[in-house]
Amino acid sequence: MRQLTIAIATLLLAPASLAQTAQLQRIGGYSSGLGLGSIEISAFDAATRQVFAVNGVNSTFDIINLSNPAAPTLVQRVSTAQFGSPNSVAVANGIVAVAIQDATPQNNGRVAFYSTAGVLLGNVPVGALPDMVTFSPDGRLALVANEGEPNTNYTSDPEGSVSIIDLSAGVAAATVRQVRFNDFNVGGPRNSELPAAVRIFGLNASVAQDLEPEYITVTADGRTAYVSLQEANALAVIDIASATVSRILALGFKNHNVAGAALDPSDRDGASNGQAISIRNFPVLGMYQPDAIAVTSDSSGRPIVFTANEGDSRDYAAFSEEVRVGAAGYVLDPTTFPTAATLKQNANLGRLTVTNRSGDSNGDGDFDAIYVFGARSFSAFDGTTGALVYDSGDEFEQVIAAQVPTLFNSEGAPATFDGRSDNKGPEPEAITIGDVGGRRFAFVGLERIGGAFVYDISNPAQPVRLGYSSAQGGDISPEGVAYISPAQSPTQRALLLMANEVSGTLGVYEVATCTVSAINLSAPDRIQVTGYCPTGLDLYCTRQGSTAQVAANVVVNTSATANTPLQFGDRCFAALPGQSTPINGITGALDLIPVPVGGGLGNWLLTLMLIALGGVALRRQYN
Repeated sequence: MRQLTIAIATLLLAPASLAQTAQLQRIGGYSSGLGLGSIEISAFDAATRQVFAVNGVNSTFDIINLSNPAAPTLVQRVSTAQFGSPNSVAVANGIVAVAIQDATPQNNGRVAFYSTAGVLLGNVPVGALPDMVTFSPDGRLALVANEGEPNTNYTSDPEGSVSIIDLSAGVAAATVRQVRFNDFNVGGPRNSELPAAVRIFGLNASVAQDLEPEYITVTADGRTAYVSLQEANALAVIDIASATVSRILALGFKNHNVAGAALDPSDRDGASNGQAISIRNFPVLGMYQPDAIAVTSDSSGRPIVFTANEGDSRDYAAFSEEVRVGAAGYVLDPTTFPTAATLKQNANLGRLTVTNRSGDSNGDGDFDAIYVFGARSFSAFDGTTGALVYDSGDEFEQVIAAQVPTLFNSEGAPATFDGRSDNKGPEPEAITIGDVGGRRFAFVGLERIGGAFVYDISNPAQPVRLGYSSAQGGDISPEGVAYISPAQSPTQRALLLMANEVSGTLGVYEVATCTVSAINLSAPDRIQVTGYCPTGLDLYCTRQGSTAQVAANVVVNTSATANTPLQFGDRCFAALPGQSTPINGITGALDLIPVPVGGGLGNWLLTLMLIALGGVALRRQYN
């Protein structure tokens, strides 16, 4: 019998993916010289190698030259004073969009458009308090989250909205569509669609007034936008083509009384009522309340929304929901909380800042559940149903306690150690997703302590923590983070920009990691590695049960090849120098597959098909 043997290069994944570490190393920085309230949000333009960063403190934005990331320099400072104070910036297709609030924030704001040289191209009106602007993936549309916060006396409370600006005909011909939430008001045609868990409680506020858009992320196909409604603990899903709200998703609550979801709720849990690290489980429910969000998809195409669960409250002169658990007026139900007196001690929950607008389920004046602002984590939610897919639990506090204990729940300095434990802890605020060597990474910035966590989210349901890097070079309080891929980076290395609103600095951090997304083998002598490892990795091959190093210091930036004699049955992998563990558990193999041959045209069609599907070497055997 004749048979055809095809050598197939296959990609093998270990049962449990072994992710590598990732650290952020500050290689350069820029200071606005303006201090608090400057360099709040930044955006990078690869074509000009410039960063655009807004300074709300003096109504300007800076254009920064990043050609040399080790030494960013100011190109010019552009005033937005004629429109108001800028909150956010984005850039696409040579157009810089700046979201600008009016001098009276409850009035409608504007988005002004500039060239990358800082020349004003035009402006359009949007809703009240435009807090964030982003572009669609193709750059044709700019989308704006208009937060619409009330004034401190609650005498003016504008509605929240989303503006969709069409730039396809140019800035001069830009058109604006407003996405509103009025239909969800009581008596409105869609009020019954509003989930009961969405928090609507502002002083004499309608649903549209209480839904305050904070942040926007757009799907890769440009069809759908997700909007964080932070105070309401919800997401809005926007159909971009029709400029309508598809649905509102309630995000639910996190149980801090289960394993892996503990928290340190007190800044007075040490000796003599002092500070200490004390991460424990308590009967507390965390409201996720995300600030920044980012959307990706899983292997089935299901949209997954990642959230930085900062938390936020309504705290105004005329109306505040904030209260400490230990306050006399915050009465815990004695049946639900039989140890209420103990819980109210400073060392336990007494100092914890919670809401007084949720938790009295039966209306009898005491609280049957304790709801706290934020979840001290980052999460993944199903973009269709709103179901929780993943939460990082108490990893942020646990890692910080072990790695930089003197900065635990601080405001970025040892002098403020443990000072934020009673109010949102590490306070994750910023998040962005980027491709690193064919794998998806999430970067989560912590507003208070500073620095960022890095996770591999290639499997969105099972993110893997790669590392935490604390703030460096005087950076304090990252408000926004922006990823620069190796392909767009001036140094061909992955970078992360951190815009720090307290220090008024832009930190340029290099992503120090080695990651692999594929290993392909082709007879007789070629190994191709897809990934990212600018410092070099080692290649190993296993043959007949014996593993040997076949190449060293292979630098990978997207892909690289190495030549070594191969045999059928070889299995090869990449490892960090000095190690022999497959990076991300990925192994390539060169296997023989016997195929019965019937002769004729069908045989050759089969051969060509197998080659197209991955066969990289072919030999004919006769038995």
